[in-house]
Amino acid sequence: MTTTDLHSLLEGLDVFVEEQMKHWKGVGAAVAVVHKNEVVWQKGYGYRDLEAKLDVTPNTLFAIGSSTKAFTAATAAILVDQNQLNWDTPIVQYMPDFKMFDPVTTERLTIRDILCHRSGLPRHEMAWYNSPRSREELVLRLRYLEPNEDFRNKWQYQNMMYMTAGYLVGQIKGTSWESVLEDSLLRPLGMNSSVLSVDLMQLQPEYALPYMEKDEHHIRIPYRNIDTIGPAGSINSNLIDMITWLKFQLNQGQHDGRSLISMEEMQTMHSPHMPCDSSFRSEEVPISTYGLGWIIESYRGHRMIHHGGGIDGFTSQVAFLPDEQIGVVVLCNSNGSVVPYTVSYHIIDRLLELEPTDWSDRLTKLIDGEDTQPEGESEATEGTASVGSEHQETTDFEKTEVQPFDRPASAYTGVYTHLGYGDILIESTTEGGLRATFNNLDMSMQYIGNETFDVELVQQGQEQKLPFTFTLDDQNHTHSLKIPLLMEPNTNEVTFTKTKTKANVNAKSEV
Repeated sequence: MTTTDLHSLLEGLDVFVEEQMKHWKGVGAAVAVVHKNEVVWQKGYGYRDLEAKLDVTPNTLFAIGSSTKAFTAATAAILVDQNQLNWDTPIVQYMPDFKMFDPVTTERLTIRDILCHRSGLPRHEMAWYNSPRSREELVLRLRYLEPNEDFRNKWQYQNMMYMTAGYLVGQIKGTSWESVLEDSLLRPLGMNSSVLSVDLMQLQPEYALPYMEKDEHHIRIPYRNIDTIGPAGSINSNLIDMITWLKFQLNQGQHDGRSLISMEEMQTMHSPHMPCDSSFRSEEVPISTYGLGWIIESYRGHRMIHHGGGIDGFTSQVAFLPDEQIGVVVLCNSNGSVVPYTVSYHIIDRLLELEPTDWSDRLTKLIDGEDTQPEGESEATEGTASVGSEHQETTDFEKTEVQPFDRPASAYTGVYTHLGYGDILIESTTEGGLRATFNNLDMSMQYIGNETFDVELVQQGQEQKLPFTFTLDDQNHTHSLKIPLLMEPNTNEVTFTKTKTKANVNAKSEV
């Protein structure tokens, strides 16, 4: 089938994308389709800047979130080709000071384990989100983060481990992950518009602003700098560059007649390593596995390799069918949007000449509670910020009635420390209430009884609420603070121990 034939199969795609943008209240989107080495479709929709009415174009930069992970796996593959790294050599042999909470994991953990998410660690998102600490400091803190599964027992999405993979790549090369990525992949591929920080993106000629939906309105939100955990999700790119990336995948590591990564290691990354939860479990996707930086699924009988991504105000989906030599990328500047998924799957259905599945209807039912997502987590948990979370009704926790304090506010103030997470500062407000500060995030606190506070947190563009529960010692003094892990329903709470009282709360805490 020729590129012209494929283009004809996409007749009316403009109308479909615009309908999806309207239905899901998208701001801007960029869509591209490739077949072998040919571009079938590339077009921008909506606005990169809603207030100024600036259109999205193929040159518009978007944060691609966890679609970055495939790039990080690729930097490791380059080192494997150069015999500087082995997929199955324990990390500790490259970094002798490396340590995990569990000594067996410390002894045996490899970069293959990291890249296919089988370290045993739950997400521990609050340990890194908005953290002022360096990448090296966060790697050192891994030893204090408890696993909730046995090593290699279960697939669990883990951003800090991808950060560690990138850190290892930089350590082996005597530089940084950023330098390795730029020198070994981005520049050789000619992906010259792509940058590795939202700070750098804002210095470029054309970039999208981040938005979220709130109360039926589009709200511009701040860019979230995640440079520290960059290997897990900090790349910013556009259609032009991502088209090159898709062609590179379809050509098995070849670019302009030159092999940047061997076919053997490309196949390693594209091969199943661990069974994982599907983005959207359905009869169309009966099998889901994770490779190295990629999800590998059977989609309606066809092998599909893909990865989504999401960070504050941005969502992405990068997918390709290697046997059919088809690739699709969709970039959006709307927080937690499902548009990258509904559009990319619709395009794939049409190119395969299958009756299109109404994914928009499926997801609407999911959000309305008429359908359920699989237990566990997938890359869509991050990529869509838990599908439909912006549209869900108030939870039972949110409905809990605010109560007057059982003890003076001063009984709770102080610094609470966890060696893996750092410090939480609890302070009195001028109104007689309490507020918490963690990783430069300010959180309001409302008492709901039984030493528990309803705490509002904005993370990855989503407003979330967490219960902060204080525990008392034998003298009835506040001893510690327990917080459940975000997006981890089957894990223990994280305990922060009180290390400083109100009297010396301004002293610097060293962890």
